[in-house]
This record gives sequence, structure tokens and C-alpha cells, in this order.
Amino acid sequence: MAHDAARLTRRSTLALGGAALASPALAQGRFPERPIRLIIPWPPGGSADVQMRSLAEVAVRTLGQPVVTENRAGAGGTLHAVHLAREARPDGYTLGQMHLSIIRRPFLVRTPQWDATTDFTHIIGLTGWLFGVAVRADSPFQSFPELIAHARRNPGALTYATSGIATTNHLAMEDIAARERVEFTHVPFRGATEGITAVLGGQVSMIADSSAWAPAVEAGQMRLLCVWSAERAARFPNVPTLRELGYDIVVTSNYGISGPPRMDPGVVRILHDAFHAALMSEENTRVRAQFDMPLVYLNTEQYQQFVVQRAAWERDMVNRLGIRME
Repeated sequence: MAHDAARLTRRSTLALGGAALASPALAQGRFPERPIRLIIPWPPGGSADVQMRSLAEVAVRTLGQPVVTENRAGAGGTLHAVHLAREARPDGYTLGQMHLSIIRRPFLVRTPQWDATTDFTHIIGLTGWLFGVAVRADSPFQSFPELIAHARRNPGALTYATSGIATTNHLAMEDIAARERVEFTHVPFRGATEGITAVLGGQVSMIADSSAWAPAVEAGQMRLLCVWSAERAARFPNVPTLRELGYDIVVTSNYGISGPPRMDPGVVRILHDAFHAALMSEENTRVRAQFDMPLVYLNTEQYQQFVVQRAAWERDMVNRLGIRME
């Protein structure tokens, strides 16, 4: 019996040693042992900033350590990507927001600085934005199909505003146009607010952007023709989704949290579980409702698959449109 016990002890030791090799970060002690840095690639005050700060505050309950948010704005929200991909240690203590511009940017430049499918550890998918198409209240178009029918009869006559070239909403409108074999004229602005002003002033036919148009719609100044979320928006229950209109399209410009490449799977699991609990909390749910941000939760495996699939779609769209940033 003593011999068997000794043999079992040795086997247990070997097993523990194997586990330690498989999870070196956890073998050093309980994770996390110090504050975690979460980089938000936007200026303070925006919807993504508020949502992620809320997430960080609530995640402390599960992690037992502070999640310190750091705003690092610039380069269209991609300034932090090189740091995560090339400089930060993969120990779980430096994380950042992953969003579609980071996935898309390598296909827009001649010399890519990262590959979103290989140069990050994708941890969890979180949420996105409510997008839709809105026209001025006195527009002749009462529905999106009416607008499409007019575009078919008048190629290029209808103009649409977005918050910039190669944005998610720009590519989505080009995708719709390609499916319908119609032609719109794109009018990019520096932000959605400028686009709304142009629509209200009659300079542009419609705006295709995130819900910055919501106050004007609620005030009766604009008419919302469709939303691009998977389900109808709670604030606009009478407005159909693209899916209801016959398009197999959901556009939320969803984002998540990622870290440097080759992070420890055990650490990733701890971080996923903490941020998932925070995402589902009452506090974060209220923040998302405040900004019309739909829940787009993806677990670690699902989010990794999403990035790969989305990267392929972004590459094809960018190449089809011939868009380059340099």
C-alpha cells in the first residue's frame, strides 16, 4: 500500500508538473495578482468608453483586482493595436478593445502592422451599436423597399451620409447596393452629427450610421426606415430589421476584448468569465440600453472564429471597392 501511495504521489506530481507547463501563468500563483490594464482606444465620454468603463468596474467583483482603464485614442481607434500585437507581455495584465477597424486596417494599407487573425488573443465578444438608415421626415420614402426601388430607377441619384470612408456602415451600404444591383452616391463626413445636419438641410438623401439619428427620429424630424440589428430596436419597435426586409445581414460593428498573442488558456478563461459576468450585470445592461447597444456576446472560441470570418469578408469588400488609405 505504501508503495502504491508513493507511486500515486509521483504520478500526481508529474501530472501537476504537466499542468504547470501547460499553464505557466497560473503556476506562478493565482491570477490576477495585481491590477489589469484595459486600453480603450477612444477619447473619454463616448458610448464604447462608458460601456467598457462600466465593464471594468463590475469585473473587479469576480477578479478581486482593479481593472484600470486607459484611454489611448488615435489612428481611428487602432493606435493601441501595435502595442498589443508586438510589445505587451501575454500575461493577461494588458488588454484592449478589439473592433472591426483593427480587423479591417491591414487590408487598407500597403504595409500591414498586424494580422488580427494571428497577432492577438481574442477573449470575448461584447456588444456593438444600433445602425440604421434614416431620411428627413418629409422624404417621399416611407419604407426602405421604396427607397431601393427609386435607386433602381435612378442610378447614383440617391446620396447617403456616413461617418467616413471604409467605415462599417459604408461597407454595409455598398454590400446592400451590390446585392440589389443599385447604385448610391456615398458622401462621407467626419462624424454622424455632420451627416444628420446634411440630411436635415436637404443636402443628402439619407444617413446610414449608428443611432446618433435617434433624437431627430424621436423629435419627428427624421424617419427611420430600417435597423441593422438582429432584432428590432426597443426604442423603435415599429421599424423593421434588414433581415425582415429579406437581407441576410446583421451589422452592429460589434467589438470585444483581446490581448497579446499566445496568452495562457487558463488566464483567458478567467478573464472571459469575469467580463462575461460584468457584461450580463444590471449595471452594464443599463449602460447598453442607454446607448442602444445590442448584446453581441461571443465566447472565446466563437469570438476567435468571428474574427477569422470577418477578416475574410473585410478583405473581399475592401478589394472589391478598391479602397486604400495610403
